[in-house]
Amino acid sequence: MHKRVSKQSEQDNKLTPTYASRLLDHALPKYKLPEESVSPDIIYQVIKDELQLDGEAHMNLATFVTTWMEPMATKLMSESFEKNLVDRDEYPQTAEIEKRCVNILSELWNAPADSSPFGTSTIGSSEACMLAGLAFKWNWRSKQTLLGKQTSKPNLVLGANAQVCWEKFCRYFDVEPRFVNLDKGRYHLDANLAVEQCDEDTIGVIGIMGSTLDGSYEPIQELSKLLDLLQERTGLDIPIHVDAASGGFVAPFLQPDLIWDFRLQRVKSINTSGHKYGMVYPGVGWILWRHPNDLPEELVFNVNYLGGDEPTFALNFSKPGNGVIAQYYNFLRLGRQGYTNILQKCQNTALFVSKSIEDLDQFTLLSAGSDIPVFSFTLKENVTAFSLYDLSDSLREQGWQVPAYTLPSNLNNTVVMRIVVKENFSDDMAHLFISNFTKQVEKLMNQSRSETSSYRNSFHH
Repeated sequence: MHKRVSKQSEQDNKLTPTYASRLLDHALPKYKLPEESVSPDIIYQVIKDELQLDGEAHMNLATFVTTWMEPMATKLMSESFEKNLVDRDEYPQTAEIEKRCVNILSELWNAPADSSPFGTSTIGSSEACMLAGLAFKWNWRSKQTLLGKQTSKPNLVLGANAQVCWEKFCRYFDVEPRFVNLDKGRYHLDANLAVEQCDEDTIGVIGIMGSTLDGSYEPIQELSKLLDLLQERTGLDIPIHVDAASGGFVAPFLQPDLIWDFRLQRVKSINTSGHKYGMVYPGVGWILWRHPNDLPEELVFNVNYLGGDEPTFALNFSKPGNGVIAQYYNFLRLGRQGYTNILQKCQNTALFVSKSIEDLDQFTLLSAGSDIPVFSFTLKENVTAFSLYDLSDSLREQGWQVPAYTLPSNLNNTVVMRIVVKENFSDDMAHLFISNFTKQVEKLMNQSRSETSSYRNSFHH
């Protein structure tokens, strides 16, 4: 969200290029269109110089989003920028590649051969989650209508750790969110507490494979069993959607025996982010439904003004096709072996870094990176010399981006830091990070001791 900039000094409203200034006899306006066209070389240099102020992507341990791809994949994406995936009649081969990706994911997530799973690409997992929620709401409403019951009070059960897109869904589409609180030592959904929140107005339960807060998996299989028991007792048939934004591209390779996907009859839909551990630049996501009946026909629209009669179900209409093409590149390029090798290296690195931080005197791990290669930690209660916000700022001065934030709801007094390990965070980078991390901790501790000593001397004097 950006507001219009108020009037500032004339200098603040101008761009004065450094290297390009020899070719330009006037400054460029920042917040309004120039009166005349300018050479592309000059504009390229001006914008490139400004972008140097952004953080270094390879030192960004805050983001889940892919920050490196192979040169050939990048080349393929750049050669496909003009392809609009919604124009399936004009770009039939791109549409075919999307279809192949859906089939690959359905096999990866163990869809039964007789279930006819189907799905679509999206602009990241946020859109995919919205579509999953809408399908839940429409199916619930149809069922309620057939039973002659009210349809005005739908609710959705999810953990307080759920990504903000789920809060957006509930607010945008008038659904009551029923959050299951976290607890000390448990930073994701508790299956028993989730089932206790369910009633006849529950459109579904969300299970997360790879929590944003600490990288942990939620107990999807346990949740499914408890919902089966609930149906036996009450007749309530409540579906599960698995938000596998990160874990959908991790669990099949690192924990293939973990049952969380379409092997569970109650799991009706799954989403994932191709631009996270799918290893594609932003933004591409995926959503699959177990069976065509799990997606209400009323939500699918047919359009014929793009050259053919095409069905569409998405919040976005036009969307780039190059992310889908890059996803297919990775599928063919890496295969199961490649994904497994890369993700195992990421996890090994995460475990090494988390253990190195745990070995310091000041920190306690909330997770170690044994699910997805993501872990979080907090300060021990007896550490008062600095805060995690101080440490985050100190690391930022060295170029490292590591977020500090509070846990939600009843644990909002707990501040944690989280580290996301991706493919480009090599062993060498990990050792360098630990060295920088340790030095910054020592610096903050010494600074506190110095300030305390100075205060005591001043008081004594």
